[in-house]
Amino acid sequence: MSVPTLSTSKAAPPRPGRPAGPSPRAGREEFLRALRRNVSAHGFLIGAVLCFSFFSWYPMVREFFLAFQKTKDGKTTWAGWSNLSYVVNDPAFWQAWRNTLLFTGLALLLGFALPFLVAVLLNEFRHGQGYLRMLVYLPVMLPPVASVLLFKYFYDPGYGLFNRVLDIFGLPAQQWLQSTDTAMLSVVIAATWMNMGGATLIYLASLQGIPGELYEAAELDGAGLWRKIWHVTIPQTRLILSLMFLMQIIATMQVFTEPFLLTNGAGPEGSTTTVVYLIYQYAFNFNNYGGAAALGLVLLVLLAGFSAVYVRLSRAQED
Repeated sequence: MSVPTLSTSKAAPPRPGRPAGPSPRAGREEFLRALRRNVSAHGFLIGAVLCFSFFSWYPMVREFFLAFQKTKDGKTTWAGWSNLSYVVNDPAFWQAWRNTLLFTGLALLLGFALPFLVAVLLNEFRHGQGYLRMLVYLPVMLPPVASVLLFKYFYDPGYGLFNRVLDIFGLPAQQWLQSTDTAMLSVVIAATWMNMGGATLIYLASLQGIPGELYEAAELDGAGLWRKIWHVTIPQTRLILSLMFLMQIIATMQVFTEPFLLTNGAGPEGSTTTVVYLIYQYAFNFNNYGGAAALGLVLLVLLAGFSAVYVRLSRAQED
């Protein structure tokens, strides 16, 4: 009597010339999934590039050509350097640059130093810091026009809040926006209050990344608050301070909204006329688009040159 034996089944070896792997159907499905994923990603990327090109690069290129053109009776001709010569010889050109540089200097004294000091103060709080961050950032969330009109009410010489405060302390009322002595300072105060929230949060995030051991070592060496700020805080945040300084200059050199709404652009005796407001006047009041483009090109070249020099000097200091 023979006993049946159990034979172990073995998988059939792959046929010669046909490598083992996923089936063709699985490969097609994987390819289609990757294709859909890449098409979606590239679709969003292409849309962003098109929007950026249409709203940013095209106006810049169009401005460059428009600066050397002149349109008359519907015909556009090349004007060479005549637009630039006309703009430079305009007395308002130099006054606008003086006012813009004055605004930039005052804005750096307030708008660059004040957010950093506020961030250092907020960093010392251990409770309620989230509420304080929201309170500081609140002006940024308000529409710029609403904020400017609020300050215009504060600056009113008759019933404005600032003159009422001065009256409480027995001080004479001021013609904030109507005087050449205080018009630009009033614009700077409003602009600083409107825009300091974003810079404060950036500085606060940078401060919270500083290791606490550095402050402990400074305290062991007997350093007080100001010495800790000077020897620990500022060196550790030098990179973000340099970046914010550059961005502050670029932003303040392009100021337009605040003087336009507070002082109707020019201000008393042209004391708040800025370069960007002069561009607005050339384009929409004088219908001189070539002059406006030439003035915008001058501003672009100066800001680009300053940015390049500043970045180069910053890298040299780091090396």
